Amino acid sequence: MAKEYDRRNLDFILKEVFDTASLCNYPRYADYTPDMFDMVLDSADAIAEKYLRPIYVDSDRKAAELVDGVVHVHPGIEPYMKEMGESGMIGCTFDLEHGGQQVPSMIGGAHEFIRGAAHNSAVMFTGLSHGAAHLIASFGSKELADTYVPNMLSGKWAGTMCLTEPQAGSSLNDASTSAKDLGDGTYAIKGQKIFISGGDNHFSENIIHLVLARLEGAPAGTKGISLFVVPKKRIENGTLVNNEVISLGVYHKMGQKATPALHLSFGDKGNSIGYLVGEPNRGLSYMFQMMNEARLGVGMGGAYIASAAYHASKQYAEERAQGRLLTNKDPNTPPTLIKNHPDVQRMLYFQKAIVEGSMGLLFQCFMWDDLAKSLEGEAKKEAQMMLDLMTTVAKTYPAEMGTQAVNQGLQVLGGYGYTEDFPLEQMARDVRIMSIYEGTTGIHGLTLLGRGIPANNGAALQTLGKLVYADIAVAKGHENLSKYAEMLEKELENLTKVTMHKLGFAMKGEIEVFLADSTLYMELFGLITVAWQWLKQGHVAAAALAKGGLSAEDEAFYKDKIHTMKFFYHYEVPKALGLSKRLMDEEVLTIFDHK
Repeated sequence: MAKEYDRRNLDFILKEVFDTASLCNYPRYADYTPDMFDMVLDSADAIAEKYLRPIYVDSDRKAAELVDGVVHVHPGIEPYMKEMGESGMIGCTFDLEHGGQQVPSMIGGAHEFIRGAAHNSAVMFTGLSHGAAHLIASFGSKELADTYVPNMLSGKWAGTMCLTEPQAGSSLNDASTSAKDLGDGTYAIKGQKIFISGGDNHFSENIIHLVLARLEGAPAGTKGISLFVVPKKRIENGTLVNNEVISLGVYHKMGQKATPALHLSFGDKGNSIGYLVGEPNRGLSYMFQMMNEARLGVGMGGAYIASAAYHASKQYAEERAQGRLLTNKDPNTPPTLIKNHPDVQRMLYFQKAIVEGSMGLLFQCFMWDDLAKSLEGEAKKEAQMMLDLMTTVAKTYPAEMGTQAVNQGLQVLGGYGYTEDFPLEQMARDVRIMSIYEGTTGIHGLTLLGRGIPANNGAALQTLGKLVYADIAVAKGHENLSKYAEMLEKELENLTKVTMHKLGFAMKGEIEVFLADSTLYMELFGLITVAWQWLKQGHVAAAALAKGGLSAEDEAFYKDKIHTMKFFYHYEVPKALGLSKRLMDEEVLTIFDHK
């Protein structure tokens, strides 16, 4: 199998586009140097090579199974989990006081990108444990944190998030799992949760579930939801005992088969004990921390699976000879490599443009996260505001477009791509869940247009505009980029018009009309913000070329970067025209209007 990602491109984004080294100037990251960041990423390569890449296919063929009440996962997962725990990488971005290494999110995200590109399903075990432990450390009592976090960060115990219920689906308003106060600081938990990724395995000593449930007499809707730590095994007199968390079944997924998705039952016989996290009825607000971290992780999933697919299909195109150039009519000449066919080149550049543009958007969010942790005052608020606005976009665009990119990679292989003999068919199955995990695309469209854009009188959108215009101004200083800077400027003006048009319906109280095409608005918004990231990468590459003194390899890299940026503007940005036309339409039609 081809390499799954391009380290040179990852370094370009981290070091040249976002200047990750500058984070070392802040007290939070002052103990680090850029060379130490490189060492962290080298460790990710080593883990991918030793533990992940070798089991990618086998763990798909030998999916997790529920046997005698225990879920057995692929035997290669346990040593990966152990290595991640012993190396301190499960909680590498945690604060020092919580047992972490205080690595910047930029570097932690890059570490996950490398591992995920090698095995997208296995990394969910460590990602979920990270998120669950971080939530307990952030909002739980000192006793809870001391009891659970160290064992989770060591890889000895695993973690999950339990939100979805059979009757409620994504509508958490209708969640009905109950929590009865036992009067001694503990609660009896009763209910069922579905689609719980990593909900059970055969090797973890304990699994720590973070469960949303309702206290007796709590308000209806999401305002009455509390958060509980519910371990698979609770501690009694220093011993782990069964806590009546039962695995009812494993869902038979189309992809990501190394990570089991469980149907769990809590306290059917009244013997499942939970421990309240934070204050009653604030569970959903706490859970949003883990959900938002997971959303960036899901967006990364779309990008790193697409990256793996791109490199696999690129390798195939460079080895497979078939057909002849369109200008060659002589059947006696040998076939040409398919990489020389224009449509194959288009598909490869489409994949590259989606992967590297998505990476720009994702690492922009990680940088905002690092700045929000490092800055003070208004600058800190601004970074957090931008992260809050863009997380939903950074989840959705790579998830949706990553799926398209993988499909184009499969198309490059033709019939071979549809067989198990090549990795594209597995990647196509694996990537499809990304637009469903952590909220479907429709839900995120509603979040962006319905909440993110109007929040604080549109302050985040105005700030985003300033950031984009700043890069437009820089790009106009490069003769070969000014055309693209002007294109983005026009598209940004058009996005503003579309946004004001949609908000007009909201101001008139026509909420259903306002939000009817929010998914299309998300598509347009993602397209324009990724075009921004491509212009940013383009002007960094142009500046490097203008400076000169480059090796032949670096010169080729920067030229190809600008070529891919141009591809995105000529092939993807024009799609904004059709989206804008629909979104500016005064008439909103649905299939129910003619009933």
